[in-house]
Amino acid sequence: MTASRVALVLRHAPEIHLGNLEQVLVEHGYTVRYVDTLGAAGVSGIDPAEAELLVVLGGEMGVYESESFPVLTDEIALIADRLEAKRPVFGVCLGAQLMASALGSTVYRGPSNEIGYRLVEPTEAGQAGPLRHVAGIPMMQWHSDTFDLPAGTTRLAGSAAYGNEAFAIGEWALAVQFHPEVTAQMHETWLASSDAEVRAEGLDPDALRRDRELHSGAMQHASRALFSEWLAALPGAAAGPRKSP
Repeated sequence: MTASRVALVLRHAPEIHLGNLEQVLVEHGYTVRYVDTLGAAGVSGIDPAEAELLVVLGGEMGVYESESFPVLTDEIALIADRLEAKRPVFGVCLGAQLMASALGSTVYRGPSNEIGYRLVEPTEAGQAGPLRHVAGIPMMQWHSDTFDLPAGTTRLAGSAAYGNEAFAIGEWALAVQFHPEVTAQMHETWLASSDAEVRAEGLDPDALRRDRELHSGAMQHASRALFSEWLAALPGAAAGPRKSP
């Protein structure tokens, strides 16, 4: 029997998980292994090049808050070593910001706290690859930080408020500022736990729920298509997702 490929997933909070992308990984033959980075062990003992794929998820902290969250410094070093070895990495929101930092760019507060379903506009390069699937589809946003585009990367998407929504290195490293993984259940959990933050931004939680009813299905379809196409193009990947028996 062929050994399963491992997707090592750095998670910063239990409720910020792989969501709808986990099944895509399974379909492509990956075994998912979560590492809860805020646990006692942090990311110690992880070989940066061992797993076939490293996924770095979002979190409520900022990259620049390493004094409060020392593990972020270790994560940046791990990601930098992984990228130096040209091993596949996929980063989401905080994960994308950590990738940018590992590549030498600055991460900082942006012009606004983006919460809700917003359009992401692929660049010409983005339209030529997996990012084309999100064109015209409002994607879930929940962030207030941004970053300078790292040297040696290709900008794949931007939005009305943030110029850098996605970047890549070749076909093996992809960072997205938006949240392609969010299911309706995850969205409800986030709203329930962040009611004060949402209202402080002048937003109506019930209006965000109505937006979810309108956009969540299409967003998840686009997200799965994006991620599946990217996984299939990874060096050494199978031609496509494995079918269930």
